[in-house]
Amino acid sequence: MNFNDVGLGLIAAILLAAGGTATREHGHPMPDSVRATMTRDAAPTAATPASAAPAIALPDFRAIAGAYGPAVVNISVEGVDTVDTEDGPDLLAQEPSSSYRSLRVALRELPVHGQASGFIVSPDGLILTNAHVVRGASEVDVKLTDRREFRAKVLGTDLLADVAVLRIAATGLPTVKLGNSNDARVGDWVLAIGSPFGFENSVTSGIVSAKGRFLPGEGYVPFIQTDVAVNPGNSGGPLFDTKGEVIGINARIYSATGGYQGLAFAIPIDLVGRAMDQIVATGHATHARFGVTVQEVNQALAESFGLKEPVGALVARIEPESPAARAGIEAGDVVLKYNGQTIASAGDLPVLIGKAAPGDRARLEVWRKDALREVTVTLAGSSDAVVARSSEVGRATSRGPLGLTVRPLTSDERRESNVKSGLVVENVAGLAAVAGIEPGDIIVALNGTLLGSVVELRELLRRPAKSVALLVQRGDARIFVPIRIG
Repeated sequence: MNFNDVGLGLIAAILLAAGGTATREHGHPMPDSVRATMTRDAAPTAATPASAAPAIALPDFRAIAGAYGPAVVNISVEGVDTVDTEDGPDLLAQEPSSSYRSLRVALRELPVHGQASGFIVSPDGLILTNAHVVRGASEVDVKLTDRREFRAKVLGTDLLADVAVLRIAATGLPTVKLGNSNDARVGDWVLAIGSPFGFENSVTSGIVSAKGRFLPGEGYVPFIQTDVAVNPGNSGGPLFDTKGEVIGINARIYSATGGYQGLAFAIPIDLVGRAMDQIVATGHATHARFGVTVQEVNQALAESFGLKEPVGALVARIEPESPAARAGIEAGDVVLKYNGQTIASAGDLPVLIGKAAPGDRARLEVWRKDALREVTVTLAGSSDAVVARSSEVGRATSRGPLGLTVRPLTSDERRESNVKSGLVVENVAGLAAVAGIEPGDIIVALNGTLLGSVVELRELLRRPAKSVALLVQRGDARIFVPIRIG
């Protein structure tokens, strides 16, 4: 069993990117004639009682497809990707970039032939797509709807935001208009244009299903979730609102089959703006770095740490020599505010820090050992930052003993696990087993208090509490596991 089996997926260290929020307008404004046809009145019906619900005006996507379809391009890539030939495909949170047609060769190298999508944001040939679309590509070709083809130059990529900027040698090109993804609301109609399975300029529609959705291992991007049909080949294509403005870049699907199953995810366009500007100016994107691992606070964890409600971002791990370490952040701290803004959930913290720049100072309000503290952090810089967070944290159990048999770490175990102190789990039963603790796990702390001996653990467990939070290390992963005991 691994942490993911019981919802204990570790959040990789927060090395946060600076994401812009500026709204841009590239290309022509939408013609009045297009706006005028954006909705269509419902057909007349027989008289209905006065109490009947009013007819709903459905959007007319023909105007958007006609006006901006020519700015959506098909992208073909050629290259060699190095993979583990023994590993099977990961069918969850997939990148729907293409149906790769590959021939297995020696040394785990696969020739890649892929198709994806992109969209033109300036008349002189600037194109946005996903970074994973051009990853490992030696040749990138762009085909327009008028059948013209161009060899594209990759100006740069932002792996954190999964954004790539291309340029082709052309002028007078049709363009899209970038909107404001913050204005999108759950239930809004949206439309995608792309090349699923190579079928160029295919149009699909649906609604915004959720906002601020974080996927396992990708905690920096607060994805827009939709039920728009997105399939392999749609990656890098635009997601339009009913005003004809791009509010996202289609990037992920969640599927057990590799194809569309009603869950699609787009990168908010507000997150793309700063990365695009930096890539155009310098060829790369810079990121602010904080250096912690955070997880969600559920009810059991809130009770364990003495919080009145399950809010904030719980720090599970601090990177050595990171800005967080230098500022004195500790495992078990719960970040409640960032520069005065409330952290309602763990995902709020990477988003807020993602808007910062290296060198910025941030004031954090932190809950530590039943008291509020204020900590000031100076963010560092990193050109290859990664952010992740867990969407779910362990199962809280109902009642009974923990069921743990533990012993102190030996000197060799401390050195191998890079842990200064802790207790090794030798046997597990009862509530601890139900919560997902396994033999070989290292119990580093209880409710934020580091453990050096079995006596310390026993004394802490004697204190009255409805639940406890064990900081567990398994391999290189650390996470707080809540266990309800009363």
